[in-house]
Amino acid sequence: QVQLVESGGGLVQPGGSLRLSCVGSGIVMGYFAVAWFRQAPGNKREGVSCIDNSDGSTYYVESVKGRFTISSDNAKNTVYLQMDSLKPEDTAVYYCAVGVPGVAGHFGANLYDHWGQGTQVTVSS
Repeated sequence: QVQLVESGGGLVQPGGSLRLSCVGSGIVMGYFAVAWFRQAPGNKREGVSCIDNSDGSTYYVESVKGRFTISSDNAKNTVYLQMDSLKPEDTAVYYCAVGVPGVAGHFGANLYDHWGQGTQVTVSS
C-alpha cells in the first residue's frame, strides 16, 4: 500500500522560510515523478513544483520560481520543498503527489496516482 506523508508546514511571517518533506512508503520514490500541489480555501488545487526522479529534472510554476526549490533524497525516500521569501499568497494546504515519470512538468492533478494528506502553510504577520 502506497502512503505519502507530508510534514514541515506551519505559521511563518512574510519573507520567512519553511521546508516541507514528503516521505513515501510502499513505493520507491526514485523511480517516479513527485510533485507538490497546493490548495487555498475557495481555490482549485494547483501544481507548484515537480521533480522527475528518473533524471533529476525539476519544474516550477512561474509564481514560485526563484523562491522554491524541490529536491530529492532517494536514500530516505523523501522529496523536499524548500520555500523561501514566503508571501501571504503562498498560504494553502500543500500536498505531495506521485506519478509516472512521463507526467513530470505537467500539473494536472488527475495525472498523479498517489497523494498525501497535506500540510498547512500559513504566511501571515
